[in-house]
Amino acid sequence: MKSINLKEKYELVDAHWHPHQIGIVDNMQVLLAKLKGEFVWHAHENEDELFHVIKGTLHMQFRDRTEVVNEGEIIIVPKGIEHCPTTKNKEEVQVLLFEKLTTNHTGKVESELTQTDYPKI
Repeated sequence: MKSINLKEKYELVDAHWHPHQIGIVDNMQVLLAKLKGEFVWHAHENEDELFHVIKGTLHMQFRDRTEVVNEGEIIIVPKGIEHCPTTKNKEEVQVLLFEKLTTNHTGKVESELTQTDYPKI
């Protein structure tokens, strides 16, 4: 057991939209990611997702609205809800994610951004 310095861990993340695992809590993984631009529309049939914005402003698009998530805020996307995380004005956003170990990065959607394994840092 050691403390984890998030600032140092974010410095190890180079690519946008590619989460890195920093820990596991029971069957949940704790992920760090840098986001920039628009992701892909997707849903997770069996898993909820929690996004904690560490730096920047996340715009979580849903089919009927967009929720703005500011630094220090979280948003929980319930299972089965289609969503598309985005950032505005070329801003890089840093997020901490909590999701089940079984969660597929882009749900059933296949994209060049789909990641099948999260590097551990």
